[in-house]
Amino acid sequence: MHLQRLTLHNFKSYEQASFDFSSQLNVIHGLNGAGKTNLLDAIYMLSMTKSFFSITDQQLIRAATSFFRLEGSLMKTKEHLIVAKLQRGKKKILEVDGHPCDKFSDHIGFMPCIMIAPDDILLVNGGNTDRRRFIDGTLSQIYPGYLNALLQYNRLLRQRNALLKSLLEQGKKNDDLVEVYSQKMQEPAQSIHQYRKEFFQVFGPLVNKAYEEVSNAHESITLSFHADLDDSDYLTMVQSSAARDRMSGRTSKGPHKDKLELKIDGKAARTFGSQGQKKSLVFALKLAQYQWMSSISGFQPILLLDDIFDKLDLNRVAHLLQIVIKSNFGQIFITDTQKDRIEPLLKSLDVTTRYIEIIGKKPETDESE
Repeated sequence: MHLQRLTLHNFKSYEQASFDFSSQLNVIHGLNGAGKTNLLDAIYMLSMTKSFFSITDQQLIRAATSFFRLEGSLMKTKEHLIVAKLQRGKKKILEVDGHPCDKFSDHIGFMPCIMIAPDDILLVNGGNTDRRRFIDGTLSQIYPGYLNALLQYNRLLRQRNALLKSLLEQGKKNDDLVEVYSQKMQEPAQSIHQYRKEFFQVFGPLVNKAYEEVSNAHESITLSFHADLDDSDYLTMVQSSAARDRMSGRTSKGPHKDKLELKIDGKAARTFGSQGQKKSLVFALKLAQYQWMSSISGFQPILLLDDIFDKLDLNRVAHLLQIVIKSNFGQIFITDTQKDRIEPLLKSLDVTTRYIEIIGKKPETDESE
């Protein structure tokens, strides 16, 4: 599976641009602010139906214009045309081979994609919200059942929380109505828990192996997944926390509170890990994510590496590139400000590389073996 070409109209910094890609390695280079990350975000949008970054769809429309349109040619077992478009004030439209997607959730997983960016350090330094987002993004691309359960649970959770907040503000009590929401949430909550539990039984060893390869270190990595549902069924759990929920005006237990702890030699990576160890751990998490998704789906996800030179020395970057490119990876995109910096690192690797220079509005390309 690979993206053959991409056309952008009024997407973020792009007025109009078209790109043809190598099925193996693509190096996107240019000055800061030229639009390298925006190009990767366009690819991510075609995969996940939204931006990688925490911005609204309307903010993706280029300033002083009224719409954006993305068009990508994806080769799987055959060629597919994916189109994402949005007019200001209207709903976003996603089409595959000319057919509109009624539900965006049905598209997720059709073009699996993994992005590695500097902000991913939040997987270690951030809270469990960041780590749950990583888990959800991984499972949702492979299991439609997981995504549907997650969407259903989150919708009911918002409604239950709104009810609890309203009752608290009004000084009222309506346990029967709260119980109705709890009963509806039981099935998706149990489903989410089962998917996550089975995922970590496989994912943990993959991360350990990837970390050893990335860091060449002797320290051990431990991933510990903790869920309220480990010790109780959903209804029993929420009933036991009913008084707390009434007092706080929000649901205090459930899959939205699951925790993932990352430890290095038995100590919290967030607190005791060095900067190098944290970056190695992030890369190991992403490599393990790639390997797991590939093994389950049968397709190699598109890998987007945004600014991997950020605060890394050349030797470490060279080592990471060797791991990625020599590990039977599929299509890869890398952004960097300097072609002269990355080109020597790639010469020894037997991979077809396309260099794409971003200069304002006019992309220039050349191809080498």
